[in-house]
Amino acid sequence: MKQKLEILIYQSLEILKGNHIIHCDTLPKITLDRTKDPAHGDFASNIALILAKSAQLNPRILAQHIIDALPPHPAVTKVEMAGAGFINFFVDTTAQLQIVAHIHQAGSQWGLSKKGAGKKVQVEFVSANPTGPLHVGHGRGAVYGSAVADLLTAIGFNVQREYYVNDAGRQMDILATSVWLRYLEECGELIVFPSNGYRGDYVREVAQQIHAQAQNEYRRPAELVLEAIPLDEPFGGDKEKHIDALIERAKTLLGTAQYRDLFQSGLNGILADIKADLEEFGISYQQWFSERKLMEEGLVEKALQRLQQSGYLYQKEGATWFASSRLGDEKDRVVVRDNGQSTYFASDIAYHLNKLERGFEQIINVWGADHHGYIPRVKAAMQALGADDSKLTVLLVQFAVLYRGDEQVQMSTRSGEFVTLRQLRGEVGKDAARFFYLMRKSEQHMDFDLKLATSKTNENPVFYVQYAHARVCSVLRQLDEKGLQRDILLGMDNLALLTQDHETALFTTLSRYAEVLEKAALQYEPHLLIHYLRQLAQEFHTYYNAHQFLVAEAALRDARLNLICAVKQILGNGLGLLGIHAPEAM
Repeated sequence: MKQKLEILIYQSLEILKGNHIIHCDTLPKITLDRTKDPAHGDFASNIALILAKSAQLNPRILAQHIIDALPPHPAVTKVEMAGAGFINFFVDTTAQLQIVAHIHQAGSQWGLSKKGAGKKVQVEFVSANPTGPLHVGHGRGAVYGSAVADLLTAIGFNVQREYYVNDAGRQMDILATSVWLRYLEECGELIVFPSNGYRGDYVREVAQQIHAQAQNEYRRPAELVLEAIPLDEPFGGDKEKHIDALIERAKTLLGTAQYRDLFQSGLNGILADIKADLEEFGISYQQWFSERKLMEEGLVEKALQRLQQSGYLYQKEGATWFASSRLGDEKDRVVVRDNGQSTYFASDIAYHLNKLERGFEQIINVWGADHHGYIPRVKAAMQALGADDSKLTVLLVQFAVLYRGDEQVQMSTRSGEFVTLRQLRGEVGKDAARFFYLMRKSEQHMDFDLKLATSKTNENPVFYVQYAHARVCSVLRQLDEKGLQRDILLGMDNLALLTQDHETALFTTLSRYAEVLEKAALQYEPHLLIHYLRQLAQEFHTYYNAHQFLVAEAALRDARLNLICAVKQILGNGLGLLGIHAPEAM
């Protein structure tokens, strides 16, 4: 109905343009909202207030012109002006009843659209360093990114989901060296493990797998490994110098080929674990993009050459700097260090250039909230490369904080003391984890309540919504048990019998689903769909508790069954888009 009203308003404005009452080359986007008070109609628009200045008319006068020029429509019973120039639309209640038939006909396709018109969009999310398993902090970005991608797909965008694998740089060398040292322990060497190494059990597991396959191929005597290595922090030394020296020793003793093989074995083991974790969480990607690919194919050098040609690079103190402050960043950034090594930011510049060259019309990055300050420098780089930085949208996600009682659980990947995403899924289940992660706006702080997520009570929001779906299924089973037959056509013909307040509320909420889905997708806010499903479930449960569905009168019974089946369909559609199961029994 909302789309029909928008078309009517556009038609009215075109008439006013032809009559020279309004003067604009391009008509503004129509703003049409559902009213909170039924006395003000079903929908309201502020279009007269938006156009009043350019039309040089009082908003109330312009509103009346718009109303007078509106083409008639059988579903619109009344249009009136209100307040400073708002236009209120009253919709025929019998027309609203048809939403049940529309949902029945479209089934799982109801609410989907072609709004995106096939526009090519990339959504990059998670992209956690492959230095350990994903933890509950990563989980929120994972679920949010996948939900954004799925919602955009639902309204017609051509979406590619991508994971950027940070498989280059110092952290990966620390991981490879940590794996090697654990491997040496498996070989029987006595090693004092570095305080700045990756200490989690997953490192030992990867090392055990390598030892089982390679036996002593990578073994070197402990005394050679530790000879003349700077002291570690617990022994009065510098932990950073200690680990860097161990990295160099590993590269020297193993040689280029063996170090690369060991490095790749460690990377593959952890990356396989990450992929399996995400797939079990209902998340898949079309592309896993390697940072090392940027290096090996000369893409970083290519990007820096582009910046040089555009006049945005300069030399200072032996390093190469990008003059990002000229393009909105707070200060300039180093892209090549004085030792000749390119920075992580240089790789990021090359990566975004690569995205643009792959033809994406919109690039969406899902980052942790701690990356907020990183946005201006990336947008500056896109401008310097000659690209439209409005093509880049960065969505920030606050990490979820997990509590056990009053004690916060620490999440340090290096120390290995963290709750993994796999452990969370095992404790609360995929459905509850996804639902809880999506309940709030992504940039809002979130405390994850484990006790609530596992409870089977109405206070648990995911249980409450899923139970509504299961309850409808239960009613249909009772119908069969009583030997009654459901006549769908009879029910459709008698929807006008559903005049109770609970029924009217359900009709209205059902008619909002497509609008909410589109808004949630275009605004990158899946929590809007969560809120909608909670409202629909609440209205259904209230209806369930107040009325009997399997009444003796067949026409009323079938009408009510059609209504609650529409509720079941929308709950299933919405939960499905969010990657959450819609159970038939609980």
